This record gives sequence, structure tokens and C-alpha cells, in this order.
Amino acid sequence: MPKWSLRRRPGRTLGLLLLLVLSFLVLRRLNWTSVLPLWLQRQRLGLRTKGPNFMLEDSTFQILGGSIHYFRVPREYWRDRLLKLKACGLNTLTTYVPWNLHEPERGKFDFSGNLDLEAFIWLAAKIGLWVILRPGPYICSEIDLGGLPSWLLQDPDMKLRTTYPGFTKAVDLYFDHLMSRVVPLQYKHGGPIIAVQVENEYGSYNGDHAYMPYIKKALEDRGIIEMLLTSDNKDGLEKGVVDGVLATINLQSQQELVALNSILLSIQGIQPKMVMEYWTGWFDSWGGSHNILDSSEVLQTVSAIIKDGSSINLYMFHGGTNFGFINGAMHFGDYKADVTSYDYDAILTEAGDYTAKYTKLRELFGTFSGVPPPPPPELTAKMVYEPVTPSFYLSLWDALLYMDKPITSEIPINMENLPVNNGNGQAFGYVLYETTIFSSGVLSGLVRDRGQVFLNRVSIGFLDYTTTKITIPLTQGYTILRILVENRGRVNYGNNIDSQRKGLIGNLYLNNKPLKNFKIYSLDMTKQFFQRFDMDKWSVVPKEITFPAFFLGTLSVGIYPSDTFLKLEGWVKGVVLVNDHNLGRYWNVGPQETLYLPGVWLDKGLNKAPMLHGTPGLLTSPSHL
Repeated sequence: MPKWSLRRRPGRTLGLLLLLVLSFLVLRRLNWTSVLPLWLQRQRLGLRTKGPNFMLEDSTFQILGGSIHYFRVPREYWRDRLLKLKACGLNTLTTYVPWNLHEPERGKFDFSGNLDLEAFIWLAAKIGLWVILRPGPYICSEIDLGGLPSWLLQDPDMKLRTTYPGFTKAVDLYFDHLMSRVVPLQYKHGGPIIAVQVENEYGSYNGDHAYMPYIKKALEDRGIIEMLLTSDNKDGLEKGVVDGVLATINLQSQQELVALNSILLSIQGIQPKMVMEYWTGWFDSWGGSHNILDSSEVLQTVSAIIKDGSSINLYMFHGGTNFGFINGAMHFGDYKADVTSYDYDAILTEAGDYTAKYTKLRELFGTFSGVPPPPPPELTAKMVYEPVTPSFYLSLWDALLYMDKPITSEIPINMENLPVNNGNGQAFGYVLYETTIFSSGVLSGLVRDRGQVFLNRVSIGFLDYTTTKITIPLTQGYTILRILVENRGRVNYGNNIDSQRKGLIGNLYLNNKPLKNFKIYSLDMTKQFFQRFDMDKWSVVPKEITFPAFFLGTLSVGIYPSDTFLKLEGWVKGVVLVNDHNLGRYWNVGPQETLYLPGVWLDKGLNKAPMLHGTPGLLTSPSHL
């Protein structure tokens, strides 16, 4: 057989060279490591353990991480927040993946715009950050139902976070789609993901011993090959461990560090220690106080964790905002919904500004690593705009004429089981129930979470967790009874997540007799909802206003739109949208007093701002909280 040479086969040689070049370009485009032979992929060792140390390839590695949730930050600001994380001296980004936002309907997935997980992770890689992914399916995160989609609750027998077939079938379908996106992002395939968390704080729930092994296998079966982690707080650490998965801890104090590390040692022997969540602050609840954690205490605790040889993740590095209705709630004795802001008193403020914590920790991490971190980016501009007084008005009762036909039902239907959203029920917003009564007496029923009661168009009070009965005054003839029920947020942490259905739950009683024949309106407050109200539907704000009502105002912005905050002076409770972006809920019970309005959501010139309100007042926009 003749020997192959350039001289003897010039045409064939040129063709082979072109084929090699073309193959290289195609493989590079397709993320070349994902199609390499398995034996060659394994040359990348990834993150692993060696005694008390993490190893990344052949070098010891200490994880210095910070949490930023892409779904709580406008996409246009992702780069700014990640650069600030890198400039603080951190080397790893951690983020949750919210199932409820990515699969709003069964089998219909959304990874676009602000939910583009892949773009967020590749951006982190470009900036020089490793990534720890926390895909759930349950994530807690102070988000509605801990990130689980509300349509799961259509099943009356649903047992969330267990191996109940109705739950695992839904998880399997979700993971089929999600992991097909995640697998190419792993370190051993050329991406930045060095570790993946198995569920979240399951030890505190611990409802099914087979559940965590199921989630571990579900990840591995779909191609997750990086290190697997669990994370638990002091309430669940001993019950949250899984064979073959490294346990990590969540805490806020040095005292907890000593105790939890001792438990870790007894559970898994000498392994790398990691504080997966060091809580740099805390979230706020409506009607409560604003939580603050002193920067000196944060510095002392972080210093102690690092000196202890532990890796660390700052939760939160930057909290962001619960835009729309995504906030969760706590229910231990009393129901407490989380506020719109997820500022968390974190290292960066809700608007991405630096804090005393940032300055101190940047110096600490720079000293620890011996390499000065890159310079921090400049702050985004803030602006004080002129006060806005709404010019147009539409009563809720008049707005009903332009909505879809109401659902008719003999008995009340809870929000999740309404025949809307292509059979997936209603996830967020309000539901209006109407029926006819012809007598006075005591009205009672299970309302979740807050129902304003009307006789015709007159408000007579509220039903909620503490007020379960209301007196109906004497009226003449037939009267329309209306209850406008707000879903204030489903519980995100605790043992009662299976009972988080919203609206009217079960029968509504008048004098202990169930009422019948309801008209039910779905008010989900989406972009499509407000598109029903053309300008010819609105009127000039009258002197006598019927509430609840929608108001429409305009915010005038100059050449360079900038971040600002809306302060709602005189208004009681409602929600604000600007240019189709839902800024979230407001409520005068505090502690939150303003709504964050990102400048990237504003247009030069006039900006449309529809609002749903319950009490009149003035809308203004100061520059700071």
C-alpha cells in the first residue's frame, strides 16, 4: 500500500484539511466538549473532594460565592451585578431556577428574556465566574410556593416534595426539558457549572425518605455529572443527607457554625466544609419591621467562616426585587406575606448600589486571596422625577364589561382550579366572586388570602386569616354580594405547602347555609389583561371615585432614563405597572415604602403607568428608599 503524502494526494489532502477545519468550527459552535468521546471528557476532573479540601482539577479550591437570582434582576443589569460580584473578590455565582416561572403551563416552557438561564450562566462564565446551580425543583427562595407551579395543586390529593406519582411525573417532564439546557453548561462539557444542588433544605421538611434519592437519580439520569450538594439549616441538617452527595450548611451566626460543623463531621467524616447560605441579611414581611444585619457582624462571621477553612456563599449578594406577584409567604401561627422588595439588606442594595458590607468584604477577600480584585463598576444613575398624578380612571365594576365572560359555577372555585390559562388555572393576582343574596346575617368562609366584601358596589369589610366572619346588614330585595380575593403569596417554607390554594376555599356561608350560583372573574393583572382597556374605555378622574379602581398616569422622562423609586403617598394597597412591567404590590402597612423602577424599563418621553388602587392619593417618585 503506498504511503500517504502531500505530494502524492494533493487534492485528497486539501479536502481532508478543509474537512478538519470545518469540523473544528462546527464542534466549537456546538460546544465541542459535549460531543467528544466519553474517555476524553473524563480528562477534566472538575470539582471534587480530597480530604478536607475541594479540588478543581489538581489545585485546592475554596469556593467564595455569592447569590444573584436572574429572575429578580432586569436582564439589562445582569452584567453590572455580576461584575460587582467579581469585583468583590468572589469566584463563584450561585442561582436558583424557579420552576413556576419557567413552566407557567404544563409542558409550555419559557426561557426567554429575563428567564434566559443559559444566557445568564454563559455571561457569568465570560466574566470569569464559576457557577453552582440550584435547580430544585423546590427552591424556597421566598418565592411563591417555593418555586413550584401552582397548577400542581389542581390535584386534590397532591403531595408536594414527595414521590407521589402526580408530583414525580411533573418533575420528570420539567427536568427532561431543563436538564437538556443545563447539561452543556457543565464544567466537564466546557461550561462554568462546577456543582449542582439536590433540591433544597429537604431535611426541614423530610416528608418522604425516598424523595431525595429520587431527585439525585433524576439529575444523574439526565446527564448531570458534576459534584452534587445538599444544603440544610440547623433544623434539618441531620435529616437532609443523601448517600454520595456532599452536605453543606445554612446559617447566620458564628455559634451556628461551630455546632453545624460538628454535626457535619459526625455525618460525613472529614470532607470539605461549605456554608451554602450565609445569610447576609433577611427578608421583610408586610406589617413587620425592616430587617437589618450590621456590617461589622457580617465581616466578623465571614472572617470566621474563611479562617475555619470553609467555603462560603453569600446569600444574598444581591437580592433584587419580587417583581409582579412572585413573592412568597411564611405561615407559622400567623400568615405573613413577603414584601415586593428582595433587598434583603444584602451586599448590594435592591438597585445594585454598594453598601458598607461590600466595602468591608471586598477588602477581606482581597487580603485573603493575595490578589487585588478588579475595580468595581460605576453605579447606575438615579433620577428624581416630577410627581405623577393619575389622569384617567376606570372603576373595577365598569372594567368588568370589557373582560372575558365570567365563569359560572354552582359553588366557589379556588384560583388554581379555574378553567383558565389553557386548563392550568390562575397562578397570581385576584379573583372576583359574585352571587345574589336576599337576606342579612353572618357571612363566613375560608378566604385565601384577603377578601374585600361588597354589597353591590359598597365595601363593608374584609375576610382573611383572622377575620373569618362578617355581618351583612339588612337590605331590601335582592343584593349582589361580591368578594374580591387577593392571592398575597403562597407559603414558600414549611409543612403546609400542600394547602396553598387561593381564592374562596370550599363553600361560602350566609347564616351557616352555603351560597350558590356564582359568577367568577379572573383578574390576573397580566399584560394581556390590561390590553382589554383601550383608551376609549377610560374617563377623566372624577371628583367622586368608586373603589377599587384602575388609574392611568404618565411619567415624563428625559433623554437618559434612569433608575428611580415610586413612593405612593396616600394610597393604601394595590399594584403598579409601568410600560407593561409589573413593579409589584404596595401596602401602607410597611415596612416597604417605595417600589423600585429600573431605568431600563423606562422610555424617553412619556411612560404609561396603570395602577390598581383602593384609596385615593398622590403618586410621586423620590430617588431613594
